[in-house]
Amino acid sequence: MKAMKQATENEAKQRYGTTEPMFNYRWEHVTAVVTLALKLAELTGADAEVVEAAAWLHDIRKETGAKHAREGAKAAHEILPTTDFPKKKIGHVAKAIRSHMGLWRKKPLKDLEAQVLWDADKLAKIGLTAAFHFMPLDMMKGNGRTTQSLIDSARSNTTWLPKTVASMHTEPAKKAAKKRLKRFNKLWTNLETELQGKDLLG
Repeated sequence: MKAMKQATENEAKQRYGTTEPMFNYRWEHVTAVVTLALKLAELTGADAEVVEAAAWLHDIRKETGAKHAREGAKAAHEILPTTDFPKKKIGHVAKAIRSHMGLWRKKPLKDLEAQVLWDADKLAKIGLTAAFHFMPLDMMKGNGRTTQSLIDSARSNTTWLPKTVASMHTEPAKKAAKKRLKRFNKLWTNLETELQGKDLLG
């Protein structure tokens, strides 16, 4: 956990010039993924130790961009042996981290713990959680000067969502993803309805 917090602070400093930005998306995202991954592990019978370690460390090397899954797996091999984490499970954690890349998949993952991490990571990018994680980011980037610009940004940047929903592996994640996408879309529609006064028409 300390290593993940340090990584989020490093990313915040790199992106925003401070370790205490208005909103630290990476930390919010990772803690959401941990919560979701542990719940999915409970519901699917996945190894909770593997899933939790993988969730905490999955974005540990996010600064490496497209290589972050592979580099994160390497970091797991470096960090976990210094803790009391079961050594025989470290390779499994690394495998799950290495497999979490991409917003959708053409072929499903076969390993249950990798499936759980992938599903948890993507569920955190769908629904009301995602809406409230993305809004501060848009504002800090200057994309949120008006409420309407936040709506426009949210809609233009989420054409990938249906593919993500269709790529879920576990049954609980499949059901939740569909519900989250509906809530996400409904949020922006309802907000726009209020902004334009359409709710005055009946």
